[in-house]
Amino acid sequence: MAVVSPFAAIRYDARQVGGLDKVLTQPYDKITPEMQQVYWQRSPYNLAYILKGKAGEGDSPTDNVYTRASAYLQKWREQGVLLQRKRPALYAYSQEFHPPGASNDATLVRRGFIGLGNLESYDSRVVFRHELTHSGPKLDRLELLRATRAHFGQIFMVYSDPGQQIDRLLRAEAAKSPAIRVTDDFGVIHSLWDIDGPEQVQAIQHAMSDKQLIIADGHHRYETALAFQRECRASRPHEGPSDCSKVMMTFINMESKGISVLPTHRLLSGIPEFSSAGFLSRAARYFTGREYAYSGPDQRRSVMQRLRADMAAASAGGMTAIGALFADQEAFYLLQLREGVDRASLLPELSPAQRSLDVTILHQIVFQLCLKMDEEAVRDEKWIAYVREFEEGVEKVAGGKAQACFFLNPVKLQQVRDVALEGRVLPQKSTDFYPKLLSGLTIYQLES
Repeated sequence: MAVVSPFAAIRYDARQVGGLDKVLTQPYDKITPEMQQVYWQRSPYNLAYILKGKAGEGDSPTDNVYTRASAYLQKWREQGVLLQRKRPALYAYSQEFHPPGASNDATLVRRGFIGLGNLESYDSRVVFRHELTHSGPKLDRLELLRATRAHFGQIFMVYSDPGQQIDRLLRAEAAKSPAIRVTDDFGVIHSLWDIDGPEQVQAIQHAMSDKQLIIADGHHRYETALAFQRECRASRPHEGPSDCSKVMMTFINMESKGISVLPTHRLLSGIPEFSSAGFLSRAARYFTGREYAYSGPDQRRSVMQRLRADMAAASAGGMTAIGALFADQEAFYLLQLREGVDRASLLPELSPAQRSLDVTILHQIVFQLCLKMDEEAVRDEKWIAYVREFEEGVEKVAGGKAQACFFLNPVKLQQVRDVALEGRVLPQKSTDFYPKLLSGLTIYQLES
């Protein structure tokens, strides 16, 4: 099944750059324009210069973000800012963090390892996706890969190993001093250990050989790597497998502790003739609606916490729980499917695993049936914006910047697995795996 290989990673020389916290970044798609400016100001060697291709002195008129990225990579390697290990290795990787919005101060630790994984088509049933991709981001990343022939971040893969064979090895590595330890802008502590003993590497490879992999984060980059692999094969049709057939991945056991999936809430704005009364009237056919009235910001805060607790309790009991707040009312609502609603009849084209998801119910019944949004409008985010924090959604609505916000519980990892292994996908923005894998910890540049 999964083929895992060690590689000689390229890494920053922390002494030359004044500390890794100055040069490592969040994944490219999480770098906002504001973060980009901060990164560029933090260090002239920050990885954002490559990921975003910042213009520099001496650029020719024909330079673009991709040629500049390639030039930065080559120059930093020549200067010794980036150094390549002499021996191939796998890399134990841990992240210590506090989940956003958690009610306690407990620290979670997510452990995995970085290695090269063979690129597999989805038809091979080795690698599975759980979301659809868009052409724009893939074209951008493909141009960067063509120019640099390098991968700067890892695809986040999860696999199932209830016996935790690899996790025991990773915990043993964590008892040693790490090769890298750095804290990111969100307070997450990232640590890395080199695993280059032949017996350890072979043990991990053997343990992974019967595993199926599910992409948690990095669908666009994975499909970009597949496209680049096809280009390599077309240009060298008579050659065997090349390093174009591998991509850098972080492998994490879904049965281990520390995997945190956050919900993403939906803000609605600009819907013509929208009113909460009209919506609730249409929704009553499918949902019961419990009202949580409040008066003023102070009471709103306490009522919000009660709603969140009730949503979590409903989810734990296997029930649908969608929260809602409307700009024209001082009340939250808890929407739950009526007992007589037949999901299979309403959503015949979806599998039972897909129909079990609150986010599916929100998109298919609330948005499409109650609000008459078609799939294209939802996909193109015509009236929808996404927020991670519950409180942000409340403030946007209360401040008159949105007509409504619909709140969700986190999707369970087992639900992601069930849908993915069926070869199906979840609605867009269904999962937010936290924390993100830090880019630039290890770099893989194709040699051939």
